Amino acid sequence: MTWEGSETRTRSGSVPETLDLVIRAPRAIIPGAGEVARAIGILDGRIAAIGPLHTPFPAEAEREFGPDLVVMPGIVDSHVHVCEPGNTAWEGFETATRAAAAGGITTLVDMPVDSEPPTVNVAALQLKTRAAAGQCHVDVGFWGGAIPGNLDQLKALRQAGVLGFKCFMVSDSEEFPPLDVGLVEEALRRIRGLGCPLLVHAEDSVAMAASPSPHSRAYADFLRSRPRGVENLAIAGIIEAARRADTPVHICHLSSSDALPMIGSARRDGLKVTAETCPHYLVLDAENIPDGATTFKCSPPIREEANRDLLWDGLKGDVLDLVVSDHSPCTPEMKSRDSGDFADAWGGISSLQFSLPAVWTEARARKCSLADLSRWMSEGPARLAGLAKKGSIQLGNDADLVVFAPDEILVVDHAPLQHRHPGTPYDGRRLQGVVKSTILRGEQTDVSHPRGRLLSASLS
Repeated sequence: MTWEGSETRTRSGSVPETLDLVIRAPRAIIPGAGEVARAIGILDGRIAAIGPLHTPFPAEAEREFGPDLVVMPGIVDSHVHVCEPGNTAWEGFETATRAAAAGGITTLVDMPVDSEPPTVNVAALQLKTRAAAGQCHVDVGFWGGAIPGNLDQLKALRQAGVLGFKCFMVSDSEEFPPLDVGLVEEALRRIRGLGCPLLVHAEDSVAMAASPSPHSRAYADFLRSRPRGVENLAIAGIIEAARRADTPVHICHLSSSDALPMIGSARRDGLKVTAETCPHYLVLDAENIPDGATTFKCSPPIREEANRDLLWDGLKGDVLDLVVSDHSPCTPEMKSRDSGDFADAWGGISSLQFSLPAVWTEARARKCSLADLSRWMSEGPARLAGLAKKGSIQLGNDADLVVFAPDEILVVDHAPLQHRHPGTPYDGRRLQGVVKSTILRGEQTDVSHPRGRLLSASLS
């Protein structure tokens, strides 16, 4: 059966006799069209048809939404620290993916650090996937780690299914030591031709060692201990390493707006350099962080309001490619809430469940659209991770969707959060936008029935 009409097609040019589900959305985010009215047909977990709102697609079931709701591609979060196995007391696959589903995230990619063992060889990856199996409420992929001494194992890790690699240029972890800029270049050369990026935590260890001590309850002192120059020097070195190695490189969690002109210049030179930032850098600012409030500690740090404004300019100007949570949880004790000394506290922000409304609140105030948000939080992360069937509502893609009420108000309450530990700097904050439903491969997620799949390079 062939259906006539604009966009009403499957890849074969026809629509199956009966679809599993048709979603009719007066507001849907479609690549190239923006926010438009569409009927979306789903078959076997994939998007099988897209047409005008009232296209008479035959289906076993229909869901029709009102004009107060927007059907968006599911959020793809390519920067999540799950910590399992080994540190499940911090966070685990069951709780992290439950929080992700509650926040409209349909795919996340786990970072190789903070689990024991870290994902730096094939055996560790196998342990990680065994730990995740059967627990995940959303689809999960894995980054591998690049550390001194394992660069000859990167190809094997890629062949075993990791989506790419992550390294640090500064690290306190004995299990995940940093690479200097020379080893970053060597890692880039080792993965050339493997079709994946190297993700870099860009802070210069020498510059940071020369900075003032962070031992203080004053947030201003913590900020001085990790000035913008610590990031800027590292990013300059990474760009030149990528130039010599001719391999894609990705800058993680950019907080220094000073680096944006360098990244833009590198791209004009034809270098394959991408960069991300995070909700906390786009929403929060140093001027409003109380002393002793260690829930706000992260590395690189949250910087000043003027810096935040320039990061938004970088997003709107396509210098920054994506927005991801960098969800980096820990136990309450590790956050040192009682002492309030920023040097002693764990550096990480818990925000997986409300990244979407947090970013939307600020984006809307800056006249950005939901189509912009999808480009930054769905399409961009999927592209980085090489997940070709994720991140957009188009024919043949996985039917991963979030139903979002962009005008509703959410007051963040730490009590009902799905993360293992509810501490968050957003507690009590008034946000705009509420996730009403998360749909994974055509079915609504259900906390009692984890259906997430483990993704690999060969299956992505």
